[in-house]
Amino acid sequence: MPYDPNNIFAKILRGEIPCTKILEDEFSLAFHDAYPKAPVHALVIPKGAYINAQDFHQNASPEEIVGFYRGASKAVDLLGLDKDGYRIISNSGINGGQEVPHYHIHLLGGKKLGPMVEK
Repeated sequence: MPYDPNNIFAKILRGEIPCTKILEDEFSLAFHDAYPKAPVHALVIPKGAYINAQDFHQNASPEEIVGFYRGASKAVDLLGLDKDGYRIISNSGINGGQEVPHYHIHLLGGKKLGPMVEK
């Protein structure tokens, strides 16, 4: 599946759709999820056009990969999630529950989180 340049995260990166930014740097953009599933729920997206984790890890440059995860770490610090713990989730594909075809991670925290998947 080719990358869709009209997905919502691509539009956010181009400034066509607003978001509540946490941080932005050369490689990543972190912002609050519009439909939070926890008291703190942020998304971190790379600035490059990658569909999912596999695409990102196989095709991004080493600088993009390191820069993206450093941006995610800074977002964790800014949100204060490192104090009591947090969860990082990346969904991939239909069975993984991916809703937007642009690689992204969810940062969730602010309370004790339940099981990782429903039984």
